[in-house]
Amino acid sequence: MVVHGRFSELGELAAKNGFSPADLILFDFGLSSTQIDDPSRGFSFRADGPLDMRMDPDAKLTAAQIVNDDDVAEIERILQKYGEERWARRIAQFIVARRPLRSTRDLAQAVEAAVPRRAWPRDIHVATRTFQALRIAVNDELGEIETGLRAALSTLKPGGRMATISFHSLEDRLVKSFFNVESKDCICPPQQPVCTCGHRASLRIVTRHLVRPSDEEVAANPRARSARLRVAEKLPI
Repeated sequence: MVVHGRFSELGELAAKNGFSPADLILFDFGLSSTQIDDPSRGFSFRADGPLDMRMDPDAKLTAAQIVNDDDVAEIERILQKYGEERWARRIAQFIVARRPLRSTRDLAQAVEAAVPRRAWPRDIHVATRTFQALRIAVNDELGEIETGLRAALSTLKPGGRMATISFHSLEDRLVKSFFNVESKDCICPPQQPVCTCGHRASLRIVTRHLVRPSDEEVAANPRARSARLRVAEKLPI
């Protein structure tokens, strides 16, 4: 059975469709190749398309609204927070100066013009972080992941496992922090002499270190090169 919904709706959807309690929950936080390769979805700068970037076509917010309606400060904030882009302010200024931006090519050209050629990264396109940041903002991806992880913990049966596949540091950082907190009996500040939080561990971390794809897997599927797997097991109540 396939059910359409958001990560944040996992608990509700699982209960409604008979998936709760679950033995295993696997999160794949990446975009599907079908979405990336479809120019009409606006996720990629490799082919010209509308500035959309919505994972759910029924959602209201689009990338076009952000780049054409938000002020420089807000666009800069998005690029810094979600893209970790060192040229965020300059890119935001160029975006606003070139309005209206109507296509992915318009956006990519604005980024290319904003970043000095000598500062272009060698391993990725110069607009990669900008596109990532806008996509995350449009879909509230980090908020969805955070809520989804908590819903998964409630949905798992004791002894059940939660596995996550992340594709960039922001996603992985959220998962790592969640696993670390939920695997501890106390989360009080280290300098506090007596525990007052009342927190009890609910997870056991299975993968102490990141699991990355092998060279053979990357050769067969280059898009897997940045995948990062973490697994945790729900402790008995």
